[in-house]
Amino acid sequence: MNIVIVIPGTMPVSHYGGTERVTWDLGRALVRQGHSVTLLADRVVGECPFAPLNALRRDFPLSSQIPEDTDIVHFNADVIDGETLGCPHVVTVHGNDLPEHLDPNSIFVSRNHALRCGSESFVYNGLDWESMPQIDLSASRSGYHFLGKAAWSVKNVRGAINVVHRLPGEHLTVLGGYRLNFKMGFRLTLSSRVHFRGMVDDAEKYAVMQQSRGLIFPVTWHEPFGLAVIESLYAGCPVFATPYGSLPELVRDPQFGLLTDSADVLVEHLRQQPQYDARACHEYARECFSADVMARAYVQKYEQVLNGHPLNPQFGERQTQYRNLKWNR
Repeated sequence: MNIVIVIPGTMPVSHYGGTERVTWDLGRALVRQGHSVTLLADRVVGECPFAPLNALRRDFPLSSQIPEDTDIVHFNADVIDGETLGCPHVVTVHGNDLPEHLDPNSIFVSRNHALRCGSESFVYNGLDWESMPQIDLSASRSGYHFLGKAAWSVKNVRGAINVVHRLPGEHLTVLGGYRLNFKMGFRLTLSSRVHFRGMVDDAEKYAVMQQSRGLIFPVTWHEPFGLAVIESLYAGCPVFATPYGSLPELVRDPQFGLLTDSADVLVEHLRQQPQYDARACHEYARECFSADVMARAYVQKYEQVLNGHPLNPQFGERQTQYRNLKWNR
């Protein structure tokens, strides 16, 4: 199958880049499985070792930028030239801010995400674990970590900090945020038990996580997917989070962490110093949320569309409440 993947943002990614990282790994996995892939990105800053990578010209028709033998175009944001493209397409909806009209061939990133959008069409995100740093699952662990864009209030880094402050002698490493932050209405965190690393690359991120007791992730919105969750599990870390959005689908078993909307419950749980199996967390992430699993699921969606069957013949009722959810501090 000849597939064009259209990606918003900059490629290749050097730091977090959630959507960009997932689509890059999808392309690589599709090539491994015998498909031909072309990547089109808004901004190109390097080379791609597994497929052609071209800069997307939004001032030119997309039909003039894709190979003539393209079977399907996979969008990851807005659909460009959907009516005049000349070949079938799908679009992955990665976030909660939705357009007024959803494309009939929309794919969401978790079952909860799909259902909230009136759909049953979803594919879980996955990552290419073979390209990630190897994890020392026998490493000693202390403290906890937070992974995500700390400037986004819905990620609730304040909640994670408050939990750790209630655990005597523990510390929190924040990956994806800074001690001084103006985006949250001037937040300055002075605690010596909270360490901010900013935006980090994979080497630094996994070096921190393989020494962490777990991810503290008390989000206050319906998380569409949650790459922070599967990356932490890959690093052998259990996940301590709120039960919103996709999180019950990712943390499926108590052996992988605890979901609660109560800080009191979480603090009491962590004070007991529960023991989790780092290898079980790691192997679960590798087995269930790999790029290869994701690619095979997308191929099934591509084939359905190529056979003339829209992924969403009709949409059900859309749920609009997805943020400002409960977190009992």
